[in-house]
Amino acid sequence: MASVNKVIIVGNLGRDPEIRYMPSGDAIANIAVATSYKSKDKNTGEQKELTEWHRISFFGRLAEIVGQYLKKGSSVYVEGRLQTRKYTDKDGIERYATDVIAENMQMLGGRAGMGGDSGGMGMDDGGGYEPQQQQQRPAPRQAPAAPAARPQPQRPAPNFSDMDDDIPF
Repeated sequence: MASVNKVIIVGNLGRDPEIRYMPSGDAIANIAVATSYKSKDKNTGEQKELTEWHRISFFGRLAEIVGQYLKKGSSVYVEGRLQTRKYTDKDGIERYATDVIAENMQMLGGRAGMGGDSGGMGMDDGGGYEPQQQQQRPAPRQAPAAPAARPQPQRPAPNFSDMDDDIPF
């Protein structure tokens, strides 16, 4: 039997990303993303908003991009899979935590949410990647210039002298 483990989260970061590096040099980034659900209370008719927090982990190049461009309040779209892990807390009690392991990420909104001035930036539109130590942002993308009006071909003027004189106009 086939199975699917796919998660899509669209929300806002509740804190700045946490970045760690493995001994191999690969980056790991963890973020907490809030999503909201609005519903109406059946008894009071009052509108309620429920907020759910999602722990999301990124690995490798994607983790470095998250660390460089996202910050608290940034809007983000994440695709990934659920993974449950077992751990022992400080009191010796075994606990379980379910995380989203990110496979794809798209930054939403403008750069204003990321400390810049305007314009969208994402993985597929030239957001690019620069090593962490450079701390430079790519230059804003310019809208392509409108194409110049194409000149219309000049048609030769009709030569009526070749026509018969007996054609009425």
